[in-house]
Amino acid sequence: MPLSRRSLLTSGAATGAGLVVAGALQPAAALAAPATPAHGGSRTRLFPPLTHTEGDLLALPRGFSATPVAVSGSTEVHDGTGKVVGATPERPDGTLVVAGPRGYRLVQNHEASPGSAAPVPFVEGTVYDRGALGGGCTVIETTRQGARVSEWVGLSGTISNCAGGPTPWGSWLTCEETEAKAGTGGLEKDHGYVFEVFAGAPTDQVPRPIAAWGRAPHEAVVVEPSRQRVYLTEDASKPTGLLYRWTAPAGYKLRAGIADHLGPDDGTLEALAVVGPDGGILPDLAYVTAGQIGRPFATRWVRVPDRHARDTSLRKQFADGAVTHSKKLEGAWGDRRGMYFVASFAFAAGDLPADATPHDGQLWYYEYATSTLTLVAYYPYNPLLHSETLDPETGLGRSLDLAFDGPDGCHVSPYGSLVLSEDGNTANHLLSWSRETGAQAIARNLVVQERTAAGVPVYSEMTGPCFSPDGRVLFGNVQEPGHVFAINGPWRTYLG
Repeated sequence: MPLSRRSLLTSGAATGAGLVVAGALQPAAALAAPATPAHGGSRTRLFPPLTHTEGDLLALPRGFSATPVAVSGSTEVHDGTGKVVGATPERPDGTLVVAGPRGYRLVQNHEASPGSAAPVPFVEGTVYDRGALGGGCTVIETTRQGARVSEWVGLSGTISNCAGGPTPWGSWLTCEETEAKAGTGGLEKDHGYVFEVFAGAPTDQVPRPIAAWGRAPHEAVVVEPSRQRVYLTEDASKPTGLLYRWTAPAGYKLRAGIADHLGPDDGTLEALAVVGPDGGILPDLAYVTAGQIGRPFATRWVRVPDRHARDTSLRKQFADGAVTHSKKLEGAWGDRRGMYFVASFAFAAGDLPADATPHDGQLWYYEYATSTLTLVAYYPYNPLLHSETLDPETGLGRSLDLAFDGPDGCHVSPYGSLVLSEDGNTANHLLSWSRETGAQAIARNLVVQERTAAGVPVYSEMTGPCFSPDGRVLFGNVQEPGHVFAINGPWRTYLG
């Protein structure tokens, strides 16, 4: 029989309810982590070069194809009963894919704010703040080939839903990248929270914040398999962001419907402090460069004084040198042993300390058992990629699909390898990454967002890479003007 959120609260299965969105979903306990620790996918092979023909929206390896799933402002969104309430919202971002009755269901963020041209529509049962018509989540149903079936609202009345993360039971945790407070710009409630969203009907949703995890410009979240700890990245400036850890009260384990049963002051919220070679705290992750790839750093965790940021932002509550900051702490995704997260870049004045080294991206791995942090990939600062007059299609030449910058989204695939999405300065890709092969381009955005005064094309970032749980289809987005794609091909040949 169809499973509602209420069934999930006791059974641990994913949700599916409502007239149009009916149908039982497969159990989702295995969705949060691959079967083995994600340390690169030992059978990963090299992909063919990217190719495309005129009119294509993505460049892909030979043997792969992309199917449009949703287009912002164009494809229809309904209320869960079949009534159309608007169009696909703008700026698709972080995404979770779970099994569905017809194939798959995507729970997808929209990094939109009040005043957006294509906001997430208000639908009863999904609204957090009626003063914040902008961001939120939609749920997209597809076939097993990734063909669109329908789309409905999962969460509305939130702001700048960037990334997030899966739970062990198959729901999606969506993060607001904002610190906006009630009373500003017409807002009725405070923002900067994490919300849980289910792949079911609007009546299955819990549009309430998980206040215990803190109020900050959160980017992504990872739940430990133990269900007793949660890690959150923060994308912020002046000062730059922190990595946070929430620890549950003794004997408590997270379960579906987090906001229903977790009090605002439950557990402990802490910020990361990385211990340097001299025993002192590294003030910024930018001090770690390519020469330290593979070296584990010890860490400490420092308690956050006021998790609700009543008067002072979380990252501003610490004395200088007490915790470790980083510019652009973005996507994160966990496996059984630990979590990967990215620092997208740090190269401009104010991005990093004056004596630290600029970079175009870092990929980190935090191991739960040892509490160590290891740099596993590094993108050195490349001035060529920062030229405002460089046409990516012609100026990069042979480097077009070899020179990468700005890793942003992060996803551990069912094969154990990673998929990263770029928010770079020139070409933007989806990348396959493993410890054996490093980074490989598996898709490149060909949709021109705009052109500079010199006529140079500007390409939007790619966002939200996520495989279907069976590894058959990779879903990904071009954020502007807002395209969602299903990418089919022989993934198992190269990753499995």
